[in-house]
Amino acid sequence: MDTLLPIARRIAERLIARRETIAVAEGSSGGLIAAALLAIPGASAYFLGGAVVYTAAARAALLGISSAEMAGMRAATEPYAALLANRMRERLGATWGLAEAGAAGPAGNRYGDPAGHSCFAVAGPANRTHTLRTGSADRDSNMRAFSAHALALLGEVIEA
Repeated sequence: MDTLLPIARRIAERLIARRETIAVAEGSSGGLIAAALLAIPGASAYFLGGAVVYTAAARAALLGISSAEMAGMRAATEPYAALLANRMRERLGATWGLAEAGAAGPAGNRYGDPAGHSCFAVAGPANRTHTLRTGSADRDSNMRAFSAHALALLGEVIEA
């Protein structure tokens, strides 16, 4: 968490100064992104909420994403991460939505992506997606790397 806090602090300062808000949908990072953002004092000024969207059941129940919306799309892709970020943003009325979806390890996912593969999306006044492959099968280090990468991407987009 110590490596995530400096990034989260800069994001918090920027969001507070601009009176903007964030909502988070994460999968393989397991809540670490939200935890980092919530660890900063004053989080209630900018953090509206988040969810660990780890399964299709969670995706449907928490974000209302139907099977029809998933037609032709698979999880752990940039379009999927963008869908999550946009839907979370819309549902909570946030300025920004941030999403992460991947395979932490030690094995890859059922779609053929290796451990260490994750996709990210920022949705809001500016939009960006990105894919990361760590090359590692270490679940713990991947979860931390995914969280750091998601926060860094958010920081880049909101500071642009």
